[in-house]
Amino acid sequence: MSDQSLTRYLQAETGDIDPAETAEWREAFQALVAAHGSARARFVLDQLAVLARSPQVGWSPELVTPYVNTIAVEQQPPFPGDLAIEEKLASLMRWNALAMVAKANAAYGELGGHIASYASAADLFEVGFNHFFRGQGALDSRLRGNDGGGGRDGSQGGDLVFYQPHSAPGVYARAYLEGRLTENDLAHYRQEITAPADGARGLSSYPHPWLMPDFWQFPTGSMGIGPISSIYHARFMRYLTHRRLLDCGARKVWGVFGDGEMDEPESMSALTLASREKLDNLVWVVNCNLQRLDGPVRGNGRIVDELEKLFRGAGWHVIKLLWGSDWDGLFARDTTGALAKAFSNTVDGQMQTFAAKDGRFNRDTFFGQNAELKALAQGMTDEQIDRLKRGGHDLVKIHAAYTAAAAHTGQPTVILAHTKKGYGMGAAGQGKMTTHSQKKMDEAALLEFRNRFNLPLSDEQATTLAFFKPAEDSPEMRYLHARREALGGYVPQRQTACDVVPVPEASGYAQFALQAGGKEMSTTMAFVRLLGNLLKDPALGPRVVPIVADEARTFGMANLFKQVGIYSSVGQKYEPEDIGSVLSYREALDGQILEEGISEAGAIASWTAAATSYSVHGFAMLPFYIYYSMFGFQRVGDAIWAAADQRARGFLLGATSGRTTLGGEGLQHQDGTSHLVAATIPNCKAYDPAFAGEMAVIVDRGMREMLVEQRDVFYYVTLMNENYAQPDLPEGAREGVIRGGYRFGVYGSGEPRVTLMGSGAILTEVIKAAEVLATEGITSEVISVTSWSELARGAQKMDVIPAKAGIQGALDPSLRWDDNHYLGHLLGNSSTPIVAATDYVRAVPESIRAFLPEGRRYTTLGTDGFGRSDTRAALRAFFQVDATSIANAARQALT
Repeated sequence: MSDQSLTRYLQAETGDIDPAETAEWREAFQALVAAHGSARARFVLDQLAVLARSPQVGWSPELVTPYVNTIAVEQQPPFPGDLAIEEKLASLMRWNALAMVAKANAAYGELGGHIASYASAADLFEVGFNHFFRGQGALDSRLRGNDGGGGRDGSQGGDLVFYQPHSAPGVYARAYLEGRLTENDLAHYRQEITAPADGARGLSSYPHPWLMPDFWQFPTGSMGIGPISSIYHARFMRYLTHRRLLDCGARKVWGVFGDGEMDEPESMSALTLASREKLDNLVWVVNCNLQRLDGPVRGNGRIVDELEKLFRGAGWHVIKLLWGSDWDGLFARDTTGALAKAFSNTVDGQMQTFAAKDGRFNRDTFFGQNAELKALAQGMTDEQIDRLKRGGHDLVKIHAAYTAAAAHTGQPTVILAHTKKGYGMGAAGQGKMTTHSQKKMDEAALLEFRNRFNLPLSDEQATTLAFFKPAEDSPEMRYLHARREALGGYVPQRQTACDVVPVPEASGYAQFALQAGGKEMSTTMAFVRLLGNLLKDPALGPRVVPIVADEARTFGMANLFKQVGIYSSVGQKYEPEDIGSVLSYREALDGQILEEGISEAGAIASWTAAATSYSVHGFAMLPFYIYYSMFGFQRVGDAIWAAADQRARGFLLGATSGRTTLGGEGLQHQDGTSHLVAATIPNCKAYDPAFAGEMAVIVDRGMREMLVEQRDVFYYVTLMNENYAQPDLPEGAREGVIRGGYRFGVYGSGEPRVTLMGSGAILTEVIKAAEVLATEGITSEVISVTSWSELARGAQKMDVIPAKAGIQGALDPSLRWDDNHYLGHLLGNSSTPIVAATDYVRAVPESIRAFLPEGRRYTTLGTDGFGRSDTRAALRAFFQVDATSIANAARQALT
């Protein structure tokens, strides 16, 4: 920064009791910069700051810098591209994105869509696409695992890019010019059902990998999920590198998000993790168009200032990208600091008005504030004032900011880019309160837009919303393809090719559970032992990612601390208090456990990063996230839905599940609904096993389905902390366990007069009830229900998860899949009444009522209402799911 520019930002504030001395300090500092450079100046300031922070002075630095660009003009690198061509391309993207939304809504007014968000972010995206966002083929085979296996050979590299969801039309518009989408596809925006009949693919509203599995990588449509996910993906890349599984050192994670989105708690919740882990592979671009959905983000303040404070305080490197190149001359002539002072006194609500008004208004209202500003604007026409760009619309300034961000080390970087929402939409939408909901534009507005960006469209083409694509041999198209080729291919692009990971035989790692022999244990303890055995397997073990939200000791996982260690990016710099104990705490650079602290949102984001590694990195990992079941679907259900959209593969373990199992914890900690919510997610298979053997079969099947057959499913398995006798898995029960239930046994003599169904912890109460009824001469059959939702899906003949091409069915010969109505087969032709009991609300067992054999009386028992604190026995009696209540229900059903 030059001496002149320093002077303008060091103008004295009111209250200076000795202006002469202040001037001497300023001159001394300017001389230091001139003589020894900015690095020396920063060092001296750091030393002075140490003294100033002493208790005697009590000074702390202001976290907000002047409302100007962080990167001075003289620090800008030369722009490496063809500026004229890139501006033309950006204009074409804007037009086709606008036409796509407006055309769809002209035909079907109900489809919705967004024009203004991409209009503000178009240049931010284009600089990324043309110079920074590396495709899958960007990096070489060094990204493969050290053993030469895993990863994508020569095509696996590239950056991870999280796209602002409302800007999806712009990404489609670029893919159209690239030849990856057709004009017919663009004409079917938000028409995913009707498109195939017209020979097109429907384009999803926002980034949805489930709906466009070869295109989008990350779902960002639920505000806040994208930001936190990007942080944990960046950290997981470090995890893979530090564990020497995959070298991700040369790759970046880019996220383009909105300033209004920063209000979401998830957007902000992991900022300190990113700085603590020194994730300099992470760059956020916050599109500060100053508007949310209904109006300004901080109408009475400045969101850029607020975010700068927040990110600096969290330890991020902040780059402010506020003003375009047209402002450089004004700043150079401003020797009094009038511009910076005016900006510091202008709130966002007024800045929004400036965006919506024309040059004459801005001349009179902004530059007319004082004589210094009037002098700066003298000689400029109203049109020149109207076209003064904000930084986020200037390709040269954006490139400078991105270059600095990509080169920065030791911290994550955020670029706060000042833009106008609805940029270029003129009176129809630029800066308007209503601009976010703008779906259509009249003929005059379309022609004005055409003229504003000098688009090669006739009046008829503009007013009929014709898509425009230059000839393939045009300079623009050759340039577009060349830039993407240089960066390793087109983005976004989702790939799924990865090696099959062999799964060991269950008879080895799970024999203790399959043949439990009546040993007492909880299913949680059985799972932890099973997990420990899997970690020892030479092929599968390194791929397993145990994840906990600061509850490892609660779930009996402390023995894994020494076995595989807790991942830490800095190793372990201390001697733990329990170093001499058998289960001492151990952190390590190559640690395998992800211990996320008290943050279910962070843990599920970590799980998602691991569960999608097969597609993101071409290297399959197998995460097991274990947590209090109450804090899964109920607390972070939106994140689980996003993981489902992203086609995650892994295990969620809902521990201490059920409303009566975690006896003393009470209302907020007792889960009675997670299986109800899990059943609503099509690619989630939810199980509530009662016994260790059932749990082992489920885990084994899940691993084979995800790692060998490579199906896009994930498993939710509930576990209990209650110790009881674990029986051997009955012969021939495996298929039933997977399909949702099997005949556990018959109690009494003669033909059963009643069928008792139970799951999870309540199955033991069902068995007790059957034993009581047998003493009364009432014979009953007991069915162990391992999954109510799988029974219901089987009855509906649902199969929404197609197997990977070339993989033929299950590899386990004990599992045979057919089209029979399994629930009907399980219950047989009997007319006996059925009593079903669970530790969850009655709606869970009610889910199969519609598929029961005709004429069967069906009674459900569950734990509706709020939880309570008491003993298990008292709670089960209270909710009427204990053995006595089940037996009473059976007697009543027989009357």
